[in-house]
Amino acid sequence: MFESLGDRLQGVFDSLRGRGRLTEVEVKAALREVRVALLEADVNLEVARDFTKRVQEKAIGSDTLMSLQPDQRVIAIVHDELVELLGGKAAQPNLKNEANVWMLLGLQGAGKTTTAGKLAYKYKSQGRRPLLIAADTQRPAAREQLRVLGRQIGVPVLEVEDGETPERTKARLGEYLRANYRDLVIVDTAGRLQIDEALMDAVADLKEALGPNETMLVIDAMTGQQSLPVAQAFDARVGISGLIMTKLDGDARGGAALSAKHVTGKPIYFAGMSEKIDGLEPFHPDRVAGRILGMGDVLTLIEKAKVLEGDDEDGPASLKDFTLQDMLTQMRKIKRMGSFTDILKMVPGASKMMPPGTEIDEGEIGRIEAIISSMTDKERRQPKLLNASRRKRIAAGSGTSVQDVNRLMKNYEQMKKLMKQFGRRPPRNLPGGRGLGR
Repeated sequence: MFESLGDRLQGVFDSLRGRGRLTEVEVKAALREVRVALLEADVNLEVARDFTKRVQEKAIGSDTLMSLQPDQRVIAIVHDELVELLGGKAAQPNLKNEANVWMLLGLQGAGKTTTAGKLAYKYKSQGRRPLLIAADTQRPAAREQLRVLGRQIGVPVLEVEDGETPERTKARLGEYLRANYRDLVIVDTAGRLQIDEALMDAVADLKEALGPNETMLVIDAMTGQQSLPVAQAFDARVGISGLIMTKLDGDARGGAALSAKHVTGKPIYFAGMSEKIDGLEPFHPDRVAGRILGMGDVLTLIEKAKVLEGDDEDGPASLKDFTLQDMLTQMRKIKRMGSFTDILKMVPGASKMMPPGTEIDEGEIGRIEAIISSMTDKERRQPKLLNASRRKRIAAGSGTSVQDVNRLMKNYEQMKKLMKQFGRRPPRNLPGGRGLGR
């Protein structure tokens, strides 16, 4: 979502590099380009104006203009201001030891139901015992969707009946919790295509009855600035504690995410990064700012890798016998971390190392998996057995060519040498070998 803005901003800063000392005129000209880039990214006009004004006030000073690397000083100022614009320090919803009730609000289509399932999955994996409440009686398929999600992740669902009052919902919830221990209740509320009094009355009454310790508004980032008045209206009528931005993996311009904290005064708790059940990430302003400015996001990459720690089906690979089975395990972990393009964006400077116009062949990992999966267990563990006839059989079985198999074996040998140079076991969850880009 921020790729176009990132490219524009990085282009502005590239124009400042190598100039030695900067003049006030050059800095102001660059910041005009920054403001245009923000506006083109659908950032709120007031937000864009205030942002560039703050950067200019800090950048137009003798310490910056007369420093040996003034372009780096300006970029650092922009980065810090971007972090503040996005919310400053990362914020997470209040989570007590027990008796947590979180309500999800939002318009129809924002992704409330899916987000409820993602939250339940996320916190269940952290040892919590969540309960989902299907309180959306306006959309016929909402309760069924939550039932399906609940079965998928192994979380019970309490359904609100048609015409049920908030007081009755509260009583039924109390009865359930007395019989079944649950320490996190996530309520999926009703939504409509637009704000109206009936919607506001319904969610306000339910909130009053349940007394949630968090009331989170789910916003579709693809709707851009149109979502911000919605947030203000919900906050004024019902009161919200934080935001969840869905569809941040989409191709919209990103202005809503950049403007949300400034306009609403509420922190962004989570970002929806994919349709998968695990596609909900804590929102870290500093990391998002780093991605926008091409500085990478190593911390998120490390966290994604840590989630997969301990999943190695064959146990730790030793340096002496790094096999094709070990390579297959690593490739599968990379697939689970996301697309190779997304992984590269988290590595500082990686995008600039790629020649202009280079496209990442996302299907390469799939081909590697198909080729190695077509080998026998013995062949995976003893690659020296792979003579010409075996390679021909493997190519036919994997739907690839003998050349593909030969390229894989060449990459494997390079990886094996690299592992020996490390003097320790292979680094976990890092892409290896060549041939992933074309």
